[in-house]
Amino acid sequence: MVREFTNIRQASIAAVEHMIDLAGKTVMKRDLCTIVLAGGSTPQLTYELLGAPANAEQMPWQQSHFFWGDERWLDSTHPDSNFALARKTFLAKVHIPPQNVHPIPTGLTDPQAGAERYEKHLRDFFHANSLVGMHSGGEVMAVPSFDLVLLGMGTDGHIASLFPGSNLLEEKRRWVAAVPEGAGSPPCARITLTLPVLNQAKNILFLISGSRKREILDTILRRPEKAEKLYPAARIKPAGNLIWLVAE
Repeated sequence: MVREFTNIRQASIAAVEHMIDLAGKTVMKRDLCTIVLAGGSTPQLTYELLGAPANAEQMPWQQSHFFWGDERWLDSTHPDSNFALARKTFLAKVHIPPQNVHPIPTGLTDPQAGAERYEKHLRDFFHANSLVGMHSGGEVMAVPSFDLVLLGMGTDGHIASLFPGSNLLEEKRRWVAAVPEGAGSPPCARITLTLPVLNQAKNILFLISGSRKREILDTILRRPEKAEKLYPAARIKPAGNLIWLVAE
């Protein structure tokens, strides 16, 4: 589904409404909701609106758990940290238990160690809460099924920290992977969830803005085979629902 808006504020309001509605319904069913946050600048207004009192009071914070789709290998207080953005814009403003916030660790010896630590954390969390689904990719393996994954898209079509031409686009086994320094902006090392994990989500919500990203989306929708070769975003084919919120 594609929903179009005249500006990023309208799209962000729609994103918040979707998140609140989905979290409420999910918690009603099983008293737990798992949400993956996007990084970058596009979701900033969404997060600010989510933290506003009128919206925050509607969110089931006690039962909502927040994870990250990717993270830059920076200190958690750095201005370019995805965790720092979410903490500043809404997490520090709402009544959420500290144990419900699951940032990607960046204080270890290297990104590979951070990726391994986060994958272990995810495996422990999802097994403990019986939230691991099954994914077929040559062989059957357990993959977490997040209730909602929020994604942005770069002007090169990248998602999370999965960039065009990366070998990680073919990853089948790992849930979390380290990304070498040099890709993205700023060009630092990163840690990212992999496609098998992202595609097992029950719901994926894309939030994009700008003409270049709209062009990429048009290619994904009209020429999917070509798009898959060019844009990692074209490889998002979730087990559940996929919604694009597109701002001009």
